[in-house]
Amino acid sequence: MTGWDALANELDLWQDAGKTADFWWRDDDAVAPTAALERLLDLSRTHSAGLGLAVIPERCETGLAAALRDAARDNAAEIAVLQHGIAHENTAPAGEKKTELSSAAPTHETRERLIAGRNRLSGLFGAQFQAIIVPPWNRIAPELAAALPSCGFSGLSTYKARTQPEAAPGLLQINTHVDLLRWKPERGFLGESETLTLLQMHLQARRENRADAGEPTGILTHHLVHDEATWDFLDRLLTWLKRHPATKFLAPSEAFSHSEDTNRDKNQKAARKDRA
Repeated sequence: MTGWDALANELDLWQDAGKTADFWWRDDDAVAPTAALERLLDLSRTHSAGLGLAVIPERCETGLAAALRDAARDNAAEIAVLQHGIAHENTAPAGEKKTELSSAAPTHETRERLIAGRNRLSGLFGAQFQAIIVPPWNRIAPELAAALPSCGFSGLSTYKARTQPEAAPGLLQINTHVDLLRWKPERGFLGESETLTLLQMHLQARRENRADAGEPTGILTHHLVHDEATWDFLDRLLTWLKRHPATKFLAPSEAFSHSEDTNRDKNQKAARKDRA
């Protein structure tokens, strides 16, 4: 059985159960209009797949705003701008894993730079910007996560299945779960079998309630460093997923509101059960 067969079988089980497997797509490290970005946006347009583009605020070129506005006019799917930290610079002490939003930097300074980054992206991208933080290297100190709502952020996105819907009160968390790239020992495409296994495993965990079913399965890409194998697989994956009747691609705004609505429904059902 191939990885495609295993994924098809899993989605068939979703369909048999009368469920829809929802997905969302996040791409990290955008700073400027490039040929790679054009290729990414073309895939979003071709497959009508919503895209959350994580933009680095202190490194973002103003020309990116015009490029995304132009792309949005030709795309039926949503292109949303998310905030990718501050400057994508490591602040963790030597010997620790790379983290920009770490506890090593003064909290008040980090908060001020996050707010300044939010204001810059909001000014550049207008309605395309959504106040969602994507921490560089997918790591953030707990005290900074707790402070994000007071800085004007409503969402957080990292990597791997979330443990609870809110990372802090008022801060909805929607993560990604399938990174198409292998980062060590050499950067490149993770591989077809490995990527499909990650997809199938997260979907199965959601279906069996071993992972939060309200969190859509997130696909993670990094357009600036894709090799041809990664581009080819991404195109094939989007084509394949769109064809299965049990799948649905959510725009970033839908992914966050959908998860919020799903968990609200769960809470309401639990409350009714308690009153019964």
